[in-house]
Amino acid sequence: MTHPLIQSIQTRRTTQLFDATRPIDDSQIEALVSVATTAPTSFNLQNWRFIAVRTQPEKERLRALAWDQVKVTEAAVTFIVCGQLADAGVMAARLAPSVEQGFMPAAMVAGWEGAARSLYADQPQRQRDEAVRSATFGAGTLIQAAHALGLGSAPMIGFDAEAVAGAFDLAADEIPVLLLAVGHPAPGNWPQKPRRPLTDVLTLR
Repeated sequence: MTHPLIQSIQTRRTTQLFDATRPIDDSQIEALVSVATTAPTSFNLQNWRFIAVRTQPEKERLRALAWDQVKVTEAAVTFIVCGQLADAGVMAARLAPSVEQGFMPAAMVAGWEGAARSLYADQPQRQRDEAVRSATFGAGTLIQAAHALGLGSAPMIGFDAEAVAGAFDLAADEIPVLLLAVGHPAPGNWPQKPRRPLTDVLTLR
């Protein structure tokens, strides 16, 4: 496949070494998150939040809760990617723009809301699973957007989730799913590590 998007995906690699002298500005951060929010979510819940930790004192505070990983402070920004517990109560507000733009009939909203309620109400594990799925979709899209702009990224699960939630004022329905360092790569990063052969991971039925 030679499509530029496919080539971008195939050439992405995880960045472990960042150039701490090269920041990215807030407009770039906003652009990255804007792209990330085009990722899919169940019922268009958009149940995520991206906390962009980009000042040095805040990055140092986060690093202390993230196993002292150097890339937290050396990257231009480290995102705390949060998933929000799935809640049918937000459906009307989340679907209103689709109705206003005229492609979703207003009568459909109640049906979607009812379906979401039957799926998630009194189902804490399912609510949590959806939060993790949505945050992961958003983070994955942000990773590819960063690469397309010539930036490197590194997702991290090595952190104290409870401490991060407290230190960065997460709401009770928010889960810090992963940290995502983004910035300009420094020399010395490894190439993309080889992947398992398709015969190991693909089943055709």
